Amino acid sequence: MIKVSLRSACTASALTVLLLVGGCHRHRKSKSQPNTTAYADKLHEMVAKKALPPEKVDTTKVPNLRWPNFSDYESIVTTFYDDRNYEVAWTRDGAPTATAKGFIQAFQDAAAKGLIPEDYDASRWADRVQALNSKSDDAISLFDVAMTVNVMRYISDLRVGRVNPSHFNFEIPVQDKKYDLAEFVSDNAVDATDVPKLITSVEPDSDEYRQTEAALAHYIELAKQQGEAHADPLPTVTKSVAEGGTYPAAAALLTRLQLEGDADAAATLDPAKITAYDATLSDAVKHYQHRHGFTEDGKLGAQTIKSLNVPMDLRVAQLQDSLERWRWLPEPYLHARLMVNLPEFVLRGYDPDHKLDFAMRVVVGQAKGGHDTPVFTHMMKYLVFRPYWSVPVDIARKELVPHIQSNRGYLASKNFEVTNNKGVVQTDYTAHQVAQGAVMVREKPGPKNSLGLVKFIFPNQYDIYLHSTPAVALFDQTRRDFSHGCIRVQKPADLAAWVLQGQGDWDLDKVQEAMNTGADNKTVSLKTPLPIAIFYLTAIVEDGDEVHFFDDIYGYDSEMQEVFSKGPPYPVKPEPIVPKTKVGETV
Repeated sequence: MIKVSLRSACTASALTVLLLVGGCHRHRKSKSQPNTTAYADKLHEMVAKKALPPEKVDTTKVPNLRWPNFSDYESIVTTFYDDRNYEVAWTRDGAPTATAKGFIQAFQDAAAKGLIPEDYDASRWADRVQALNSKSDDAISLFDVAMTVNVMRYISDLRVGRVNPSHFNFEIPVQDKKYDLAEFVSDNAVDATDVPKLITSVEPDSDEYRQTEAALAHYIELAKQQGEAHADPLPTVTKSVAEGGTYPAAAALLTRLQLEGDADAAATLDPAKITAYDATLSDAVKHYQHRHGFTEDGKLGAQTIKSLNVPMDLRVAQLQDSLERWRWLPEPYLHARLMVNLPEFVLRGYDPDHKLDFAMRVVVGQAKGGHDTPVFTHMMKYLVFRPYWSVPVDIARKELVPHIQSNRGYLASKNFEVTNNKGVVQTDYTAHQVAQGAVMVREKPGPKNSLGLVKFIFPNQYDIYLHSTPAVALFDQTRRDFSHGCIRVQKPADLAAWVLQGQGDWDLDKVQEAMNTGADNKTVSLKTPLPIAIFYLTAIVEDGDEVHFFDDIYGYDSEMQEVFSKGPPYPVKPEPIVPKTKVGETV
């Protein structure tokens, strides 16, 4: 007599239902421990909808799920059970496994990960566990499928985020880090002996991510404290209050500044001068301003008060959004050598071990003009010293053509020239040709060029790049969204020397020579391309675990929270990328 293994062929008890879906599709064996196929018929009925006749399809999908539509996981769940020959995964002898209990705890603690517990049925598991006492086929099968769906949702959400970044027209290759989820859950999750360790293994291996997660736990507690205090909003002012002035809600202001640690918890106000805006308050406000990217003058103005009145619940949401975006990033962009944080208006550079080398101010795309700098990742491949600026046709039409029509010599007087599509300079052209793009306008190289004296290229569909600028006064502003989409850098020579380090004899002196007196439009390729992330975080952790918050200048946080409010299935399929900014060579 030949003995047939449970996993070597479809068992007799499950043969009928398995034939409906073509048998064991992938001919692979799950690595988890064998379990019973006694509930195969019921499991198949729940997950393999397409194989059933229309009159037997349950349109509610799996009963009693908080979000019963799991169409985004349906084929994966079916594959999971196909691979297991429709054995149950999460119970033994009618009781939940230790692994199942570990995941139930994880679902209930999901808020600590920046997730929504009810997305994983957090409040429903107690009743499901209780129902298992009946030993009924329905209760055991429902528990198993519900657990499979929620484990898959949870692992995927932690691994790559809940919403595909393409939904927001962000170009981040999240697909590169996705698991074969049916295989991963069956082989790694079903029999996991340490569920927290497994969860950690699927999350981003990043100090920034872990620090943000720790900050979230702290701000959840602060939100709870603030909610219990029922404090009134701080009254605004029409004129900034400087040290030595008065503020009627000085005591409430101190309490608010102590909440996040900007003021010492032991600090007190002089009872005889309870409305005085003293050095204690001014110093604390200065620290608060530092964390929010404001001018650090210690003066209590309308902007600072408006920010202080933002509820902690919204700060929690900002941290949740940051965690979501960190989860999108695959290597090498999770540890990118260069990262621009758009709402912070800052570029950071990291050494090969991802230790911070420098930070500098940047100017990004103007929010009000529809010139949002897009969010994406790419590899920086070359620099151009003393570049031309090729003016996009729409900008030339709007900003140059009216001047050309009234003054034939306008372009030459402003350091522009006109070329044909082969780059040959033209002297005989019309304003109409410029407006139609039949000829191209470019700004000649030099210190007055709109791109400055160097640009840093990472070829992308948006034609976005980093570059220097003659308009250096803009770096003194606290809000720095002034460009048409490209990113202007505060210290271009330092950045060029850093990018070219280890590449021949390039140093700061040689970079400055190339910028100031070198050949025009000189391209220098990088021997080793550098990963760069143009990113969007309104909450970050730095300066020794200090949490910094920034305004949602492009409204991306609001868009994300709106998606989350609708519950799963979240948008997961990439939509056609229609960038908010298609700038050509804009500045």
